[in-house]
Amino acid sequence: QVQLVESGGGLVQPGGSLRLSCAASGSIFSRAAMGWHRQAPGKQRELVARITSGGSRNYADSVKGRFTISRDNAKNTVYLQMNSLKPEDTAVYYCAATDPWYGGDYWGQGTQVTVSS
Repeated sequence: QVQLVESGGGLVQPGGSLRLSCAASGSIFSRAAMGWHRQAPGKQRELVARITSGGSRNYADSVKGRFTISRDNAKNTVYLQMNSLKPEDTAVYYCAATDPWYGGDYWGQGTQVTVSS
């Protein structure tokens, strides 16, 4: 059983920064690809950033240069550093883990990020 718990969301002004954290329980973290996704009201969920077990990263075009994903395998935690936030970054952000051995996908409960003045 894998559980993912996000934290770090909140209200921030445009141009501000937030760091999201996702703590994982279970034994798959070190081999899992970890991702951050977001869903804004009325829109489909989209991939924001992803990091493999080997540290390869990819980002949505809309966040490149502003967001950074990282992972700490010793702490079973993945982070999303978000800088230069824009109102269009407002969404619920979800952490996800993909097990490459068995193909399972696991999701956290989400954390709200609101960018507004």
